[in-house]
Amino acid sequence: MSASKTEKTSFDNAAQKRKDRATEVANTFEWLIIAFVLAFVFRAFIMEAFRIPTGSMADTLKGAHFRLRCPQCGYKYDYGFVPQQFGFPSEDYIPTHGNIRLYPSRCPSCGHYQPTGGKMPIANGDRILVLKCIYQFVEPKRWDVIVFKNPDKPHINYIKRLVGRPGETIEIIDGDVYIDGQISRKPHKVQEELWMPVYNNDYLPIRPRKPLTHLGFNSHFWQQPFRKAAGSKWIINNEDKPTIFYIDSSVDETHSFFYDTSAGNDFRATYAYDDIRDYRNMPYCSDLMVRFYTDSKRPQGRIGVELSKYETHYRAWVDFNDEGEMVITKTEKDGKITELGRKSIEPSDINEPTLVKFANVDHQLIFQFGSENLIYDLGLDPNDAGERKTDLQPQVRIFGSGKLTLSHIAIFRDIHYTAKKFANSPEQGRAIEGNPFTLRENEFFVLGDNSPSSEDCRWWSNEGVANRGLSYRAGIVPRDYLVGKALFVYWPQGFKIFARDPFGAIPNVGQMRFVYGGSNKNE
Repeated sequence: MSASKTEKTSFDNAAQKRKDRATEVANTFEWLIIAFVLAFVFRAFIMEAFRIPTGSMADTLKGAHFRLRCPQCGYKYDYGFVPQQFGFPSEDYIPTHGNIRLYPSRCPSCGHYQPTGGKMPIANGDRILVLKCIYQFVEPKRWDVIVFKNPDKPHINYIKRLVGRPGETIEIIDGDVYIDGQISRKPHKVQEELWMPVYNNDYLPIRPRKPLTHLGFNSHFWQQPFRKAAGSKWIINNEDKPTIFYIDSSVDETHSFFYDTSAGNDFRATYAYDDIRDYRNMPYCSDLMVRFYTDSKRPQGRIGVELSKYETHYRAWVDFNDEGEMVITKTEKDGKITELGRKSIEPSDINEPTLVKFANVDHQLIFQFGSENLIYDLGLDPNDAGERKTDLQPQVRIFGSGKLTLSHIAIFRDIHYTAKKFANSPEQGRAIEGNPFTLRENEFFVLGDNSPSSEDCRWWSNEGVANRGLSYRAGIVPRDYLVGKALFVYWPQGFKIFARDPFGAIPNVGQMRFVYGGSNKNE
């Protein structure tokens, strides 16, 4: 082969390589443009990420907050960071560095008041994925967590829980939501998210006799809040196993112990996430749940729970025998006892811990023993749960007979929607008892899970901003302003480690979770 032909071949190969390289670069740019367009379309019409700025939806979704652990009992809880309380001007401001001096807080389990003085880093608010445009195709469901434009300031996005839909009349009675005069029950998964701790016996203070340097444990030294009834054979202060309660009695002798609110946290609608100064003025919440595990050492005996609401006492128990039975009764203030439900079950295994739950929530009694459930519907009308005595604190009692062991005993309360903006304020909210609020076409009503600290439809006084100089009436979310449904917490509560970190480089991975919504019917 001649030299000229060799040079020509080399030149052609180099030109082809340059052409291929240019094609590759063009293809890369083409794919980048396509990816950018797809990402833009995906963000604009399908799914978008949002950051939770405030604590109005705590503890379901949290804004900037402090992660705390009670120094006495070790119970973990969060306390909201409200910028104005710490001298910062904006409600959405998050310091980019350093620690902030913490305000006093109270443990939601043992009641220990943690005084001010220490400094803590701030965790960012949850970051969530929101499914957009879904409400263009399906109707919003009650109890959905939705993102919408603030009617008064449409450039700001809000997130709340949807409770009222077009054409419905909403009324908040003793903390519960009523739709067209009947109570609206929360779906099971939503209800499980909304239970709040009152006391958990697995978390006991390490120094119960600690000197009262501030408010101590609810203004006194700590004492076991479960107390034995007169003549009771329960052992509830065992030094070797303080978190386990025992009884060894005749199967014909029923003995009991009760929760004493003068020793432990009471049943007021307080939120560990909020300022403690209004605690004593909050209303009582009488929708409660008791949970524990029982271990029977004999094939016969009884274990049960008693919960009161207003002046009625509800009792649920299981008899251990050859033909086990679950029973629910009620005792009215005149002493009349009525059996509400009975169910035969398979006898439980001896020496096998079994889960027991009894809840009175949304006018429904729910009794669980292992995998068995007994449910009684008290009715949907406001007076079906008895004459309301909102100033009467509920009571909790556990009773049993035979040879039993109880462990993991805890009490929880339901969410309680408050009727006042501030606990001791005369200002009344929209849609409260005696002042029902009817929605018109394309209007929705929303509430925050952190009811005492939520700016929602109850309090909006300004008309919403609409196009062409028109306006929406105050106290509603117009259909036009619905953005989407909260779907998933993908970056929970991260800590910042440098100033320009937008997420918080250390996420709380264990808190990644779906955000459960609701149903268009009572469940």
